[in-house]
Amino acid sequence: MKNNPQFDVLSILPQPFPQSWADSYGQDRYGVWQGVFVKDIECRFRWIPPGEFMMGSPEDEPERRDAEGPLHRVTFAKGFWLAETACTQELWQTVTGKNPSRFEKERGQHPVENVSWDDAVDFIDTLNRQVPGLDVRLPSEAEWEYACRAGTDTPFWFGHELTPDKANYSGNYPYNHGPKGEYRDKTVPVKFFKQNPWGLYQMHGNVWEWCQDRWHSNYYDEDIPDDGSAWEDGEDNARVCRGGSWFSYGRYLRSAYRFNGIPDFRFDFIGLRLARGPLAPEAGTGKTPARS
Repeated sequence: MKNNPQFDVLSILPQPFPQSWADSYGQDRYGVWQGVFVKDIECRFRWIPPGEFMMGSPEDEPERRDAEGPLHRVTFAKGFWLAETACTQELWQTVTGKNPSRFEKERGQHPVENVSWDDAVDFIDTLNRQVPGLDVRLPSEAEWEYACRAGTDTPFWFGHELTPDKANYSGNYPYNHGPKGEYRDKTVPVKFFKQNPWGLYQMHGNVWEWCQDRWHSNYYDEDIPDDGSAWEDGEDNARVCRGGSWFSYGRYLRSAYRFNGIPDFRFDFIGLRLARGPLAPEAGTGKTPARS
């Protein structure tokens, strides 16, 4: 995986920086961030640098599924912005005036859940109307995995072992014969666990996150995009989810694991995370230029 979170991020940021849509911005040990206020709620985005990675999982990864292969190279010619956390109940209610979550009593900084892909798209359309120039969207599946891995190639960004002090999942069903642990049986606040190397919280567990892509059962199709854009063609109407949830077995939290649901499917373990340009889901041909 060719990227280095310690490089000079300012040299590859979109210019001008900060961008016009940002109400706040800064730089810390994880990189550069920009925030936007929706009324009094700040939604903070992390800069995800350009680079390339091998998407999917190797055949010898424990508890791997066929849907994760084959490994294939994806190249991001430009970086993009990804929300630091999953969308919160607080933000969803501020934008829509409603809170569909089952764990509604938790409120505030817990992730919104019980939202379908259609609901997520409608929410994004409403948010973009309320904040002109914001132009957020769902991430592509490739964007999601690239950002989750943050320069790593292990089953989880933090390594090979999963324990309940690192993510929220069903600790009764550990990964790869690991020790059993706590099963919280509900969501936790979106900043409950530590950030990954690019500053993103809880890319593993808590709630599944909808992606833009249509579902494909594996990566063998020669028409699969290799530029990081969403894979929108195909006859399957289902959409991709990533990351695992509070309800998931440990193996489902792996960086490469893929799940799907029909666009109107709602459940209390599915939410979303916002992304912002420059790679719109319908951009380009989905293919990077041929290598010389």
